Amino acid sequence: MQESIKMVTLRSGTRTRGENKEAKSEVLVNGKHTGTLNGKAPLLNGHTNAHPNKDTNTSSKMQKVMFISLLLDLLGFTVILPLFPALLEYYSRNDSSGLYSTLLSWIVAFQEAIGVPSKFHSVLFGGLLGSLFSLLQFLSSPITGALSDVYGRRTVFICTLIGVAASYGMWAIASNFAIFVLARIIGGATKGNVSLAYSIMTDISEEKTRAKGMAMIGVAFSIGFTVGPAIGAMFSRWGSTGWFMASALYALVLAVLNVLYFYVFFEETLPESKRRKSLGTGLSEAWDLISPRSLFSFRSVKGLEKEERSKLIRLGHVYFLYLFLYSGLEFTLTFVTHHKHHYSSMDQGRMFTFLGLVMAVMQGGYVRRVKDGSEKSMANMGLVMMIPAFILVGASETSLGLYAGLTLYALGSSMMVPCLTALASYHGADSHKGTLLGIWRSLGALARVIGPIVTSVFFWCVGAELCYIVGGLLMVIPLALLQSY
Repeated sequence: MQESIKMVTLRSGTRTRGENKEAKSEVLVNGKHTGTLNGKAPLLNGHTNAHPNKDTNTSSKMQKVMFISLLLDLLGFTVILPLFPALLEYYSRNDSSGLYSTLLSWIVAFQEAIGVPSKFHSVLFGGLLGSLFSLLQFLSSPITGALSDVYGRRTVFICTLIGVAASYGMWAIASNFAIFVLARIIGGATKGNVSLAYSIMTDISEEKTRAKGMAMIGVAFSIGFTVGPAIGAMFSRWGSTGWFMASALYALVLAVLNVLYFYVFFEETLPESKRRKSLGTGLSEAWDLISPRSLFSFRSVKGLEKEERSKLIRLGHVYFLYLFLYSGLEFTLTFVTHHKHHYSSMDQGRMFTFLGLVMAVMQGGYVRRVKDGSEKSMANMGLVMMIPAFILVGASETSLGLYAGLTLYALGSSMMVPCLTALASYHGADSHKGTLLGIWRSLGALARVIGPIVTSVFFWCVGAELCYIVGGLLMVIPLALLQSY
């Protein structure tokens, strides 16, 4: 039967012509391929299918597959967080490579320069390893995204999962600190599955459900960062022996299960007709994927008109500045609770569990139901909440005041990344979504490298109260920038 055809008017700034302008799109009717029609899909039940590959049932299934895959990944990834002090203590006594003592001398020099008490060796050491991990993600995320635009999401995603599993296997046999750090390097370099998850959610969702898909990723993060550290704490109570390999093997088993699960259940979301033909022009294209100047200008995302690129750049500045401030204050939160409120490790564990639960409820119950077009207003609301949140955390003298600030902190932060990422995903052609969201993830990783270092220095120079008050007030800058988007 001859189908009626009509033009689709897309929301301003959400799609570009570029290489999609003359591309032919695959047409799906009831989930089956019926050919192509000049890049436009036919009317189905009276509605134009602007995203012909986004069959409703398949989309829902793939969202669930991605959620479970991310949850398996994060439950393994976060188990190490509460183990860092014990791991560092272990390697301080059992490191034949000499790397631990070398890095410790650097940490001590840094502590003495800014006045950090020696008892925070392990915290700063953990921060150094965390910054290394974020730096590797900064370098690898845009490249991983670009590869997925050419070779498909499924193949590249499986490769990242295998890399993560290999890093856990190396952790299990890490007889010295050098091997452990090498395992973290491999894990950081191959941890591109998170940025690919955003690309996949973009592939399978329409604009009106985009924020819901991003919020599901946020829910997986909230659950993973609530349950994973609790499991890690259980391993730390194992005793003086056994916990080291047991925790690594636990993460390895989850990673292997994730590879098998994803291989069996995931279906490709980026058909060949929508992929880029090649990675580009060799070294110049590769440099564009790791150069900060190129990343902030989204140079590798082709086909954007001048006005749309300008809007995307502005949104990238909002995202970077927010995460720069957020990650720095987040990193020093344990210092605040220890110094001002005399929290023990158990008290801090309960605090992070509270934060994780609030974020999970907020993202699962509210953010995922945000209406199409409301992402900017919700991001505004989140940024407004972050201002009093950090001021309360820094200025409060009681646990009641602290938890009031933490509640605002959890509510505000649960809105920000899903909504800003949803806004970013509206830009660019389908064939460049992986590149765009890889760059997006890379900007966040760069912020997480720099933010903790700058904030730590400021924290120990001026004190908790002033650091957090200034940090909260500086949230006005990304808030103001967002208004012009």
